[in-house]
Amino acid sequence: MALRVYNTLTRTKEPFQTVAPGKVGMYVCGPTVYSNSHIGHMVGPVIFDTVKRYLAYLGYKVSWVVNITDVDDKLIVQAQKDGTTVKDLAERVTADYLDCLKALNVTGIDHMPRATEHIGDIIAINQGLIDKGFAYASGGDVYFDVSKADSYGKLSHRDPEELQAGARIEPSSLKRNPGDFALWKASKPGEPSWESPWGPGRPGWHIECSAMSLKILGQHFDIHGGGLDLVFPHHENELVQSESFTGVPFASYWMHNGLLTREGRKISKSDPDTIVLMADLLGEYEPDAIRLLLLSSHYRRPIDYGPTRLAEIARSLQTFHHAFDRFEELTGERFDALEAPTRRHDREGDESAEVKEHRRGFLDAMDDDFNTGGAVGELFEIVRILNRTAAGLTPDSPSHELIEYRAGMTALKELSNLLGLFGKLPDKKQAGGDALTGDLMSLLIELRARLRKEKHYALADEIRNRLTGLGVVLEDGPEGTRWRVEPKR
Repeated sequence: MALRVYNTLTRTKEPFQTVAPGKVGMYVCGPTVYSNSHIGHMVGPVIFDTVKRYLAYLGYKVSWVVNITDVDDKLIVQAQKDGTTVKDLAERVTADYLDCLKALNVTGIDHMPRATEHIGDIIAINQGLIDKGFAYASGGDVYFDVSKADSYGKLSHRDPEELQAGARIEPSSLKRNPGDFALWKASKPGEPSWESPWGPGRPGWHIECSAMSLKILGQHFDIHGGGLDLVFPHHENELVQSESFTGVPFASYWMHNGLLTREGRKISKSDPDTIVLMADLLGEYEPDAIRLLLLSSHYRRPIDYGPTRLAEIARSLQTFHHAFDRFEELTGERFDALEAPTRRHDREGDESAEVKEHRRGFLDAMDDDFNTGGAVGELFEIVRILNRTAAGLTPDSPSHELIEYRAGMTALKELSNLLGLFGKLPDKKQAGGDALTGDLMSLLIELRARLRKEKHYALADEIRNRLTGLGVVLEDGPEGTRWRVEPKR
């Protein structure tokens, strides 16, 4: 199946064709850095990191841009509340954002420009729009005149009058039309400002993204992404001002991810009861659990977050960790050290027919508009097959059985890499404690085995149950009892 992508602009799934053969330019709107990252901030980065991984797997050379909005009304207000400068606040919050991306294995961002680094480009676009008759200066501000652009509304599929009626439009006596939006704002005393032909001021929100994407990716690039809540006004305004300035199509495909909700309410800084800071989540759950939650449904669908759901995801990961432990026991190799294909290939390896079938299902799901939810389901099917296979193997099993099993684990590594999962597994000493902890666990396991042999089953069960309460799981098997640490229920 060839890759097909849903395009918000056309409301259809389209065959994926790039502007330049073999290359993809992708721009995804990043955060306005006025407060530390919450889980909602990670939805887009995780989804589009996975999109880039898959495009690279298909052989494309991808250039991915995520911007940082480091000057904005919200930043100014928050800096005043905190008694700091806009610059210092932006730097602190950006550092927190980068730490969260690193924790969730978002590794594919190639460019992360700051709006304040592109003031000259922003001023040049503003002047170009004025010269072309699409914008006008008024009282130190510059506004885009929506009445001059016949295509305004084509992304959100509404006519301009409907857009103006349904939008929260900032009133200003300086505008010609109520729906005109700011490209440049005159600065008030004490606010950050830059010199411009219209006096000291700062950029409007929408023009920042146009300037950065055009500068880095060119006038026409392939994918523009962001949350569904950005379709209007941000992306609509970004599209119309960019195409009015260049006279050519802006982005070929507009991809919008569904929003993260909590008990049916959008997670938003404007609704403090919904906020879950990433720093808190990362202190309680392993990053793979958070990443898997964000990929567990199709990217265009909303994701409902809740502690119960995340705990379920965390527990489900133990199916994989069991497979990784068993693989190391049988082969002496660590799963995260396996070398797996990084490019798609039609030739299948030595894995079993069942694994091949679900590998094909995984790739078909990803080809169908990056359906990570379907792909995750196939990944779980593969790991269940491999755990079932491993239960019947020993290190001395016939070589052809071990070769088939190892090929299946390699396929699992190949596909989990595409989702950004299990890139580096915790060392057993780190996960379970130091050497003393290992010795103590061996002592407890030996004591429990002796109690069972002497038919003191109640005491043996109490040891197991007390360990479970501490997050330590014992697994009895033909080769003895193994232990592992998993998130507490």
